[in-house]
Amino acid sequence: MRLPSKTLRSFVTLHTWVGLASGLLLFIAFYAGAISVFTHELDGWRRPAGEVPREEKIERAQLLLDKVQAAHPNAHNLRLRLEPANPELHWYSENYAEHRRYLLDPSNQALTQGAEHGGFIQFIYTLHYTAGLPAPWGTYLFGVACVLYGLALVSGIVVHSPVLLKDMSALRAGRNLKRFWQDAHNVIGVLSLPFHAIFAWSGAILTIGTLLLAPFQFLVFEGRLMPRIGPDLEVAAHVEPAGVRQPLQPLAELLRRAEEEVPGLEVGAIALHDPGDVNAQVTLSGLADQKRLSRRVAVALNGATGAVLGIDQPITDTPGKRFLAGLTSLHYGNFGGTLLKWLYFILGLAGAFLFYSGNLLYVEARRKRQQAEQPRRTRLMAQLTLGVCLGCIAGISALFVSGALLPERFDESVYFGLFFACVVWAFLRAPARAGHELLWLCAVVTAAIPAAAWVATGVSPLAALLDGHLHRLWVDVTALLLAWAYARMARATLRRGREGPINSVWSLPGRRAATVSP
Repeated sequence: MRLPSKTLRSFVTLHTWVGLASGLLLFIAFYAGAISVFTHELDGWRRPAGEVPREEKIERAQLLLDKVQAAHPNAHNLRLRLEPANPELHWYSENYAEHRRYLLDPSNQALTQGAEHGGFIQFIYTLHYTAGLPAPWGTYLFGVACVLYGLALVSGIVVHSPVLLKDMSALRAGRNLKRFWQDAHNVIGVLSLPFHAIFAWSGAILTIGTLLLAPFQFLVFEGRLMPRIGPDLEVAAHVEPAGVRQPLQPLAELLRRAEEEVPGLEVGAIALHDPGDVNAQVTLSGLADQKRLSRRVAVALNGATGAVLGIDQPITDTPGKRFLAGLTSLHYGNFGGTLLKWLYFILGLAGAFLFYSGNLLYVEARRKRQQAEQPRRTRLMAQLTLGVCLGCIAGISALFVSGALLPERFDESVYFGLFFACVVWAFLRAPARAGHELLWLCAVVTAAIPAAAWVATGVSPLAALLDGHLHRLWVDVTALLLAWAYARMARATLRRGREGPINSVWSLPGRRAATVSP
């Protein structure tokens, strides 16, 4: 069924403006999110940590906890990560003004303070849901962007539904670069539509789900909604400390107790509330394959006695909780193996390209063909798109380089320094020149990732491959492929500036001046 032209124009306008309003934020979310799929694998990308026996890891975790409790007896809400070879423990102060993170030194004799954000891989993950903005406001802003993202998807479906099958196969390469980008935008959008629908939905729920419930809580259920769903949102109800001291059970015993309750549980993190109190609560969370979409399991124990306070596992979830857990698993892609992670990585990069190309198409669609001077709004959109998107790419690649060569405390400075430098450069230079130069910057910095790992470890890529360090191999190969893609895009941008339409923001300024001179 063909819509009336006026209705179709309204949906095109809606698709354009909600896409522009959310596109730059979502570019960062998708690009950083594609890398964050491999968060755990990237922890040891520079040098393989080797397999640490489970008993040794638990002993180090216990020693770390004991030393932190001795040094900071008032810390009452701790979180212990067991996934790395060297366990780490962190907590926030009462008003969340301070974040402390500790590890053991190589001799296991003293505490060393880790990076506030947990290393550059964790910082990239934080970019995925905050874009580097202060929490929680960055997260809330992303939630709004996800709602706009959903509107863009719906309006895009309405616009393209008459020619949906045609758009899936139309990718016309040639001299008409605008048509090629339009086709690529449409093909990627149509083929990855289910993926984007899941991300728009789950992203909004994960970031502003509580805010979305507010109208139902106060207007529909008259304040009775949260008490009804509260048990589904926590493993066990929190109990206030009694003020009676009682030592915490050994971690090995708490782990044994949790794994006894849920066979096959692989604990990755432990949350400790009020350790040392008789009402201490310890929540052990991890993964267990129970033939469900979600694999997340959590067991809450009394830290002083080991008594079970609650179990959260897929096989006993209520329908609503099972739906929410499944949607969360779909968002993170943690319900499958390595092949699924690579699929999410490719779809994440394709999604980033979707937002980048959408902004460029907006700029080109508003080109004034009969005048050399283009509208200021299109030039500003071109500059902002180049600065933010390419600044994000260059900044994240630089994080890998700095993560190999510099201490962790420099990570944020490296990313934000390069990101804002790219934004400023995009506004100082003509779009065609800025696009060409910034894409080459992305190519060079990304290509430097394998070299940085080589310098930092003294191990060549070939030696790493022979040692069986596959994580290093895949990072190096992926970085070189992306660097090649950015270099190709840089050359294409320069070629368009020289040979494309003169009356365009993507035309080189000197070329326009030469054309109009006597």
